[in-house]
Amino acid sequence: MYQKILNGLQDFFGISRKEARGALVMMLGCAVIMWMPFVFRRWILPFVPVGSPRPERRVLDSIALLLEKQQAASYKPRKRNAASNEPAALRPEQIKLVRFDPNTASERELMGVGISGFLAGRIERFRSKGGRFNRKEDLMKIYDFPPDLYARLEKYIMIRDQKPGFEAAQQSFSKPYSSTTRRYEVKNTIQAFDINQCDTTALIRLNGIGSKLALRILKFRDGLGGFHSVDQFNEVYGLDSVALSELKRFARVGNGVKKININTATIEELGRHPYLRNRKQLQILVNYRTQHGPFRSLEELRNVKVLDEAMIQKAGPYLSF
Repeated sequence: MYQKILNGLQDFFGISRKEARGALVMMLGCAVIMWMPFVFRRWILPFVPVGSPRPERRVLDSIALLLEKQQAASYKPRKRNAASNEPAALRPEQIKLVRFDPNTASERELMGVGISGFLAGRIERFRSKGGRFNRKEDLMKIYDFPPDLYARLEKYIMIRDQKPGFEAAQQSFSKPYSSTTRRYEVKNTIQAFDINQCDTTALIRLNGIGSKLALRILKFRDGLGGFHSVDQFNEVYGLDSVALSELKRFARVGNGVKKININTATIEELGRHPYLRNRKQLQILVNYRTQHGPFRSLEELRNVKVLDEAMIQKAGPYLSF
């Protein structure tokens, strides 16, 4: 049972025997952690001594009432300090909708168009730290800025450039280096490459393949001994349709694969190949080879009845006689 689970993990994830054992230990650890709350409530918590009884509801209500009375007695309306720089709140009749630039307007001017004092202070702190509003919509990035207030002020917001021609210069500078343009330029320079000889650099340039996925592809390739068909790309765990399409478009299977001599290899040497994980089948194969002599062709492998046709077809290109 243990060996079957390890073989299943190796086949599914395309990992080594040691990594499969680590993955199994991690899965068992997760299962134990998930069941701990149930075990604690069912078998441990009933034996924990109960503490002092909870206070009665009337006692809690009386304490809450006493706290409310103390808070009401100590509360005093806040008075604006004359020496403070904080502007006083404007009355509704003082609010007037006029055009304003959120990058240059003072707190008083922001409050004059209906922005509350605490929001005007946040805008001021945002600007003091080097922040700038490049578009009207950037005003919504201020925390807790009301959407209805923005809708009312949108047509009055006016963003001025800090420097002449700033917007045009910014666009002309950023356009050649936008992510879409970079991807298009890199894509046009990609040439077909040999998947059995390439490194991660060639793979990372393809859409949908990052550094981790590129390492996984190369690890699977080295475990196989090289790809012999582009259809084997489908066996690499984690490749989506975009990555598969890119691989089949640019990756070429050029050089031959590394083969294993079926007549001299031991069970351990055969078992290292991803397509030959079943040790019971390998043991029978080696016993058959010992009793009947060396295999001369792939067809003779079919005489070993425990070997299924799918395994023979997959492993055949990696066997020599």
